[in-house]
Order: sequence, then C-alpha cells, then structure tokens
Amino acid sequence: MIDCRVVATCAIHPSEDPGRVAAAVSNVIEGAEVEAGEGALEARARGLGSLARIREAVRSGNLRAACRRGLERNAAGGSTMLYLNKQAAFARRVAICRDADESPLGPITVTLTSPDIGGVVDWLAS
Repeated sequence: MIDCRVVATCAIHPSEDPGRVAAAVSNVIEGAEVEAGEGALEARARGLGSLARIREAVRSGNLRAACRRGLERNAAGGSTMLYLNKQAAFARRVAICRDADESPLGPITVTLTSPDIGGVVDWLAS
C-alpha cells in the first residue's frame, strides 16, 4: 500500500457557516481530522482510502485524463495538489477545478504528499 498524506485547506468567508465548510471537506476527504480556525480550515488524513470519493468521481465522470494532467502539472518533489469546488463538495459532489478562480467562494486545496507520488497519481487517475 502506498503511503500518502492528505492535507485539505480552504478559506472560511464571513458569509459562510464554518460547520458547513467543515462538512463540505468531510464529504470529499474520508476520515479527515478537521480543524477550523479564524477564517480558515485545515483537514488532515492519511492513506489512499481517504481519497476514495475523489477517485470514484474521477472514474465515474470520465475525468481521468484531466485529473492526471492537473496532478502532474502541480507535482513538485514528493507532492502534488488539486483544487475542488467547495460548493459542490457541500452537495457531496466532487468537481475538480483547473484554477483556484473557478470556485466562486474559493477552492478546497488538496495537497498530496508521498514518497511514491507517481503511484498516488496513477491510483487516483486510473
């Protein structure tokens, strides 16, 4: 099994309910420990299983190529990242954004770190 650390971060705007933002993140990152602070949220999880909902959405939505391109474009050393639409996540849907600006309330930024980041990309986008 590939070791993978997952960190999801996002802003909490004054117009947003922190509980709803935490729920949005929990809807897409399984088993995440979520901490909401002043104006921001951070969630941490470990293992590929925490990414199962994202992988399922990539596979069912035929987004494999787009997901792989984004993950490879953002790869640096032993990590990579992707943006998820926060509003879609609250509705239990995974919508991958190409750029942070595609999510009106700001994205959920998911950073993946692993000694085998290529294996993580292959698993997530296959």
